[in-house]
Amino acid sequence: MKRVLIVKVTSLGDIVQALPVVADIKRAFPEVQVDWAADEAFAEVAQWCRGVDRVLFAPLRRFKKARRWADFKSIAASISALRACRYDYILDIHGVYKSAIIAFLARSSRRIGYQSQDLGERGAAFAYTGRFGPRPRCNAWHGMRISAGEALGYEAEGPAVYNLHLPEPVRPLFRGEGAPVAALFHATSKDDKKWPVTHWMVVGRELTQRGFRVVLPWGSETERVVAEQIAAQVSGAAVLSRMSVTEIAQMIDACALVVGTDTGFVHLAHALQKPTVMIFVATSPSHCGVEAPFRSISVGDGFSVPPICDVLEAIDYVYGGLRAVTIQQGSAAA
Repeated sequence: MKRVLIVKVTSLGDIVQALPVVADIKRAFPEVQVDWAADEAFAEVAQWCRGVDRVLFAPLRRFKKARRWADFKSIAASISALRACRYDYILDIHGVYKSAIIAFLARSSRRIGYQSQDLGERGAAFAYTGRFGPRPRCNAWHGMRISAGEALGYEAEGPAVYNLHLPEPVRPLFRGEGAPVAALFHATSKDDKKWPVTHWMVVGRELTQRGFRVVLPWGSETERVVAEQIAAQVSGAAVLSRMSVTEIAQMIDACALVVGTDTGFVHLAHALQKPTVMIFVATSPSHCGVEAPFRSISVGDGFSVPPICDVLEAIDYVYGGLRAVTIQQGSAAA
């Protein structure tokens, strides 16, 4: 086997959590070339993965919104790049029309996708010459690893390996030295996933009392206004300037702690091995959550608003627990 194409088009958190499939494939087939097809908006995320050899992308989301001629030409050019080589396998681990179309246009006699009941859009089945087994009874992220292994004939073993390598920041991320930085990702794409603003204020004040510098990123004017409301009630908190995806990733990598809702950047914090607390209000933590001993934890049941005390306990677990493990490792090495 020489070439494999993985199709996972959107969104940020989903692409991040799919990246361990690359490490699994490279472990089973060290010489294989692994390419990735994504929407242009998230292509850089796949490019950060050391195991991805080539990222194919097009402005699919932008074209859907604006229907601009320049974007149509970019899509046409991306199809030529997509068909430039033949793949031994194409794995569509997205399962919707746009991912199926990409799989169908790429050159391969083995296009593998989910069974009909597991597809996000059942019509996507037209593109596939083979199917993954039934969706495993585990979280979505490990399920992708199992499905890819079934298709290519290996077992997904061990913890997820993301192999992320970010570009170096072009300027210092934070002014001053000393206090560890905690990023609060209060924003999310859906209102029902949000945690109350007053809860964020309490957590921000508690983190400040514990010696953290609190920073608040945002992506829209509405989110900026909320960030300023939180910062006004948290001594020393900083509302960051608007940043690109890469700049936010670099900011996360420089933080000592990340607390946020079920959103893509908090999944990225987990992948970057930062102490991470993910808050679930309306989505399933068992299906979409993060977990790593003394480092990442999901809070909430997905049906109600988690209380502040649960989030503070989770912060103690991931930050205090990680420091304890580090001290123990240092003592053992000495």
